[in-house]
Amino acid sequence: MSFDGRLLTGVSVFLAVADAGNFAKAADVLGVTPSGISRAIGRLETRMGVRLFDRTPRSVALTEEGRLFRLQALPLVAGLEEAAATAAGSAAAVAGRLRVSIDPWFARTVLAPQLPRLSEQYPNLKIDLMTANGRDDMMSGFDVAVRFGSTNAGSLIARKLLDVRVVTCAAPSYLEKFGVPARPEEIANHEAILFRDPETGRAFPWEFHRGDEIVRAKVEGRIVFDDPSAAVAACVAGQGIFQSLEIGLESWLQTGHLRQILKDWPDERYPLYAYHPARHLPPAKVRAFLDFVQQITREKARRS
Repeated sequence: MSFDGRLLTGVSVFLAVADAGNFAKAADVLGVTPSGISRAIGRLETRMGVRLFDRTPRSVALTEEGRLFRLQALPLVAGLEEAAATAAGSAAAVAGRLRVSIDPWFARTVLAPQLPRLSEQYPNLKIDLMTANGRDDMMSGFDVAVRFGSTNAGSLIARKLLDVRVVTCAAPSYLEKFGVPARPEEIANHEAILFRDPETGRAFPWEFHRGDEIVRAKVEGRIVFDDPSAAVAACVAGQGIFQSLEIGLESWLQTGHLRQILKDWPDERYPLYAYHPARHLPPAKVRAFLDFVQQITREKARRS
């Protein structure tokens, strides 16, 4: 297939329709007519010899071929946008739209409060944030993903941002009613608030680390969460004992709404990674975001 400017235009229109979900919305974004959008998609499909969208009167949906083409086209178009920005000057290189798939706890407690700093530093950068803690297709249509847990990068580049301490805590009301466990083994006599591992679908096991010593505690709980904010809210309400990441938990501990227990077992850590597609050099907007996230996580850790 020979390249010409019409192909690039068709690809840009295709990506706009894929993001918008129908021709009318894409037309509004691009400032053209819906019929113009339809013609551009038709020419692109004819040129490629595949159907990219399944069409209905009200919406369009990507075919499997369209989904795969979108995954391949996104980084290429982003690279062209960056090249244009770089040619315009290094200060403008961090620009355009950055698509980020990010752990919801990290987004809420660490990144979101710092976004004004990022916007001030890079005024031409626009960010689409989608919160998720699973790893299946975490890079599908995204430039960067941020996840807690051990890395299984595959063909991706993984950057460790931080090792986060795991703490065990409960509300004062719960501890006053049921007592404070003095040893990890005593957790078995308490109500535990469980959290589902998105990789296995089962509740995370509980461990306590002190130097080289590791105790795997038996826990019983009637409620399993997959949203950390909801689990913390239940813990504050007195539902039971919860193991959580220390990062982001500071305000509840400092105000006394939660009390840390078993402080003499302080050494369990849980890693935080950022992922991006394997390239010789990631786009400037990806590098800027990764550097910023690493900076704010380290600042947060120092204050913990």
